Amino acid sequence: MESESVGKYRLGRTVGEGAFAKVRLGVDGETGGAVAVKVIHRDTVHKHNLVCQVKREISAMKLLDHPNVVKIHEVIATKTKVCLVMEYVSGGQLSDRLSCVKRLDEREAMKYFYQLIDAVDYCHRRGVYHRDLKQPENLMLDGQGNLKLSDFGLSALTKPGHLLSTSCGSPCYIAPEVILHKSYDGAAADVWSCGVILFELLAGYLPFQDRSLTSLYRRISRAQFSFPQWFTPLQKKLISRILNPSPIKRAKISDIFKDKWFHEDHDLPMRIESDDDGSDALEEVSTDSESSHTSEVREADELNPEPERFINAFQLIATCSDLDLSGLFHEQRLTVDQQKTKLGSPHPVQETLEKIRVAAKDVSLSVWRSDSSVVRLQDSRLLERSIPDLALLVEVIEVTPIHCVVEISKSNGDLRAYREFCRSLSICLNVEQHTGSSSDSV
Repeated sequence: MESESVGKYRLGRTVGEGAFAKVRLGVDGETGGAVAVKVIHRDTVHKHNLVCQVKREISAMKLLDHPNVVKIHEVIATKTKVCLVMEYVSGGQLSDRLSCVKRLDEREAMKYFYQLIDAVDYCHRRGVYHRDLKQPENLMLDGQGNLKLSDFGLSALTKPGHLLSTSCGSPCYIAPEVILHKSYDGAAADVWSCGVILFELLAGYLPFQDRSLTSLYRRISRAQFSFPQWFTPLQKKLISRILNPSPIKRAKISDIFKDKWFHEDHDLPMRIESDDDGSDALEEVSTDSESSHTSEVREADELNPEPERFINAFQLIATCSDLDLSGLFHEQRLTVDQQKTKLGSPHPVQETLEKIRVAAKDVSLSVWRSDSSVVRLQDSRLLERSIPDLALLVEVIEVTPIHCVVEISKSNGDLRAYREFCRSLSICLNVEQHTGSSSDSV
């Protein structure tokens, strides 16, 4: 019997199963390498209203490239399924390791906790907040015994410091402010969960446990827990700083890295990167529109970034059709009256605006109105009319000081003239164009 295949991957046995998806072991037909393929059925996604959750998981994972975060290679959509092709983590779940030894010794617990907060810190710098840090499902081990963070289905993508409102997470790991249904800082909530995990690694059990969910939440909101007798003073001090019910007073990741517990003759690895302000730009790689593969996202660090001039990662995903995930679940139909094209410009804003004017002139369009980043165009032959027969809106969004996204929208008029302008501008910018309906969104 021929084995099932998705794209170039041959699917084998199921290695994990959740409520709405299965993870199957796959083999890359070109390289022979092992991958994990998360198979999500479209009808299940629609039945349980999971479209936004799946898109969010894909978007978050595409932004991340860290040795302690499970990597996503590509996304393949068929008529019935959406398949996330990810790095195969062969060491199983961290909880399996914990169940064998009951609790970890200090050195091993420190290693895993260090890798966890380094990965979480990396995520936060890129505007990704996990919101479901827990064992067993979301902490894995690779073949070398290194921790891998996975499952970004409940993650949030937003600017650092922006408050979140959705209550989510697993009961024993959830932060007090999330329980109280208050607006909360995603970074502080993730740090709390990391503190619960550290306690669990060192103690062999959770700090907050109760058969009654109401009683459990009461304990969490008051940070009512006790340390086992074998905890050292430094361990107690660090965990108490992390499991502070006040998110304002709670230790931040920068505080954790400076804590004395990490500097007691322990041979810890170098951190992956030095501190930055999170103003990372993204480099887009074009995608084949007919294959329903999402594009790969890489990071392009900028020297001397100016945060106020950048759109954040989530805005970029929502803006660039290269990263548009709506096609995974909805067939896109273009109409004559609803046309939108998005182009990536490898030029600064002012130079991009000048190229827009040149492209417009090449196809007999003139600037009808212009401001700092928005240009309105109409047919040069119709300038005397009060209402233009062809109206184009061209918006330039700065991604980095030397890269922009150009969005061209047609409100009415001749489709052929619109297409001629898009073609002319793509030639001026020396890029490929991507066209979609005005309802496209991430």
